[in-house]
Amino acid sequence: MSELNEWDSFYVIVGSSAGALIGLQFVVLTLIAERPPAHAADAGAAFATPTIVHFSAVLLLSAGLRAPWHAITPVAIFWGLVALVGLVYSSIVARRMRRQAAYKPGFEDWCSHMVLPLAAYATLALSALAARSHTREALFGAGAAALLLLFIGIHNAWDAVVYHVLVNKRTRKD
Repeated sequence: MSELNEWDSFYVIVGSSAGALIGLQFVVLTLIAERPPAHAADAGAAFATPTIVHFSAVLLLSAGLRAPWHAITPVAIFWGLVALVGLVYSSIVARRMRRQAAYKPGFEDWCSHMVLPLAAYATLALSALAARSHTREALFGAGAAALLLLFIGIHNAWDAVVYHVLVNKRTRKD
């Protein structure tokens, strides 16, 4: 399908970045795992796991959108399903953020762990719905959602590392 061919380089770059960042997350978590704080599992489910899920969604979207589709409808259904799963997962993350006791999330945490992912997955869902009638615009919507999820993951990964290095480690030394 010619419309998708124009996106080849974009999804190669975005998908490769997401894959590399997934690997780096494993390395970082291994390095900071020497003495996990109390309630670390609950906080991890609320803050660390979603980062991997968003990176994985970007990788899945990139791979799926580079598959040799012959029409827009099947690929739109595919990215619509990814969006639906992402929307459900974002609501699960919100519940986990409220229930965990290791850290009190502030505005930035709610924004980067719930609001922005919801916006990205909603954009992806709306793009899937519009794909048959507005293919070019829908592809831009899917690309924007993938890029937003990638940047959300980068922000959240950095935020977690900074927290563990500058806040959590200092607290354990005192």
